[in-house]
Amino acid sequence: MFHDCSSNRRSPRSNDSEWDFSQKRCKTWFHEYTTPDDPQLIGPEGMEKFCEDIGVEPENIVMLVLAWKMEAKQMGFFTIEEWLRGLTDLQCDSIEKVQAKLDHLRSILNDSATFKIIYRYAYDFARDKDQRSMEIETGKAMLQLLLGKHWSLYSSFHRFLDESKYKVINKDQWCNILEFSRSIHPDLSNYDEDGACNKLLVVVYGGGTRVSAQK
Repeated sequence: MFHDCSSNRRSPRSNDSEWDFSQKRCKTWFHEYTTPDDPQLIGPEGMEKFCEDIGVEPENIVMLVLAWKMEAKQMGFFTIEEWLRGLTDLQCDSIEKVQAKLDHLRSILNDSATFKIIYRYAYDFARDKDQRSMEIETGKAMLQLLLGKHWSLYSSFHRFLDESKYKVINKDQWCNILEFSRSIHPDLSNYDEDGACNKLLVVVYGGGTRVSAQK
């Protein structure tokens, strides 16, 4: 007449526990991407496998946001401390949980102030740590990732970089590029050669700034 409901009561608790964040589970997952030679670091090969597992290309901007969440110091590498910092904040300890957070990570970029923080973070994250400035090819790739889809003058700017003799981008230039992209109208109608903002153009583009932008 009566049936045992204990199994029915246990099942929801079991399912809930799977979605409760576990730092132990997070650490175990981390080591799926490390090597015996360096068990405390995910390197390029492990990073590629991680991206494949979560279904994201390594060049996808969501990976930059995830690295920012972790406060990762070097592109292509995650330490165990960085991994735990970021994924604890996101409450993720599995592939499925990170996948469920991807839209959230992308949405972070919609906030102008946070985008600026991530943009500035990207410079130190991507540059060669043996150099104070960023290699121009790395800079172009990162600018394409961050500004390529949103800045109408980006193609002109990219063409200028391709034609220029610049070999590196320094931190001031990097920051000025974002300010220029946000402040100057696509038709350059608010361009004031003597304006404080447009002194940035000289810093960013050198002497050919205005000509390049008007092409």
